Amino acid sequence: MEVLTTDEMGRADRLAIAGGIPGFSLMLSAGQAVAEAAMELVEEGPIVVVVGPGNNGGDGFVAAAELAARGREVSVILLCERDSLKGDAASAARGWKYPVLPFNPQAIGKPALIVDALFGAGLDRPITGEPHDMIAAINANGAPVLAVDLPSGINGTSGAVMGIAIDATETVTFFRRKPAHLLLPGRIHCGRVRVADIGIDPGVLAEIRPRTFENVPPFWREAFPVPRVDGHKYARGHAVVVSGGLSTTGAARMSARGALRAGAGLVTVASPQGALAVNAAALTAVMVHGVDTPVEFAEMLTDRRFNACVVGPGAGVGERTRNFVLTALSANRAIVLDADALTSFGEAPERLFEAIKASGDQRVVLTPHEGEFPRLFSDISNKHPLRSKLERVRAAAERSGAIVLLKGPDTVVAAPDGRATIASNAPPWLATAGAGDVLSGMIAGLLAQGVPAFEAASMGVWMHGEAAREAGPGLIAEDLPETLPAVFRRLYDEFGIEY
Repeated sequence: MEVLTTDEMGRADRLAIAGGIPGFSLMLSAGQAVAEAAMELVEEGPIVVVVGPGNNGGDGFVAAAELAARGREVSVILLCERDSLKGDAASAARGWKYPVLPFNPQAIGKPALIVDALFGAGLDRPITGEPHDMIAAINANGAPVLAVDLPSGINGTSGAVMGIAIDATETVTFFRRKPAHLLLPGRIHCGRVRVADIGIDPGVLAEIRPRTFENVPPFWREAFPVPRVDGHKYARGHAVVVSGGLSTTGAARMSARGALRAGAGLVTVASPQGALAVNAAALTAVMVHGVDTPVEFAEMLTDRRFNACVVGPGAGVGERTRNFVLTALSANRAIVLDADALTSFGEAPERLFEAIKASGDQRVVLTPHEGEFPRLFSDISNKHPLRSKLERVRAAAERSGAIVLLKGPDTVVAAPDGRATIASNAPPWLATAGAGDVLSGMIAGLLAQGVPAFEAASMGVWMHGEAAREAGPGLIAEDLPETLPAVFRRLYDEFGIEY
């Protein structure tokens, strides 16, 4: 589950070496893992290993020697002079008993497989000159590509493309994934990622204390809500979704359906009187309560059984929505703010952040997409190529005092204390109108059951992606709540929960 930055991975290596494992032994294990992956990718035919000057290149030399020892036809293309290599990379190069080819795209030929061992995950400058031309030639060659650690040209921590990057068929990384294996655009270049054990004791993580995790069920297993045999609907919470006016009620209804399917015991739509009839006619298990003003909403929330709120989907942009948000915050409810609720504070985001912090509640979740995020966090820039989505969301969570969930194919959830998850399970067909409304409801449904906000947001994101996978291509937002039971069944099976 842990995701390590390049600095943290370097520290893991140093801790392993300090614990008695020679650095060259780690390189041998890494190169052997690459050779194993290469053997699985192509059963026959020539293999070309393109090697750079650092430890990534050392891994490539080890892999080449291992493949040759197994009888495969292997050639090595080296970026630098062989005698300029240093340290473990030089030791690895000595293990290659054959000539190296000049660093020329023409030397690639027509292999069955190309192993990319040019540059490692720490690359922080644009690729130019001969390496640029070599990467372009590899991408144009047509042969499958196996990347060592990360495709050359990808920054391991940010996922940024440093001018040009290898398009890998598969990537072999070591010990733990890096952010670039999960964040876009890096993830697109990685292909299938396999994580190899190279002998580093997982105990080093206790000293590193990583704060980033892949958003997968084992991460939030302990917080996963399971109904008790002796429970009842009131024990599973009562979520409230604020509806907009007559022409924009659908978003609130989809959100409410998401909350109910996510396990909230009861869900009510707080509807303007003018939209009460249409909401009531379209809803069955979800209840409807007439609410026109923030004062009426405050009166509704005097009933403590309403323990989670959603404000934003179809709510309308303006003072009314701002006041509904401030009312929910002052009532100390778990709250999900989405869509119009976020845009309504676009001209005065500090007003929202001050209200969140003044509430003292740790159960506030903001769920912007990339278009809404700059409205609240305009100065948290993404212009620098190494300013990652992960860093932006962390900074936003710290500033706002809320859990911030930045949606996308690589949705990041971050808490003010620095914890973060990155999801990679959303299929492309999840990008459809209303999908975010359902997500906000799902998170509120989990909050209503008492799931902590960071875990509820992470859990909701993963389940949202899995529900979309279950529905398949052609998905529309209304399908998502209806596929959640299948997702729950799979989680119950994975967690060993009887049902």
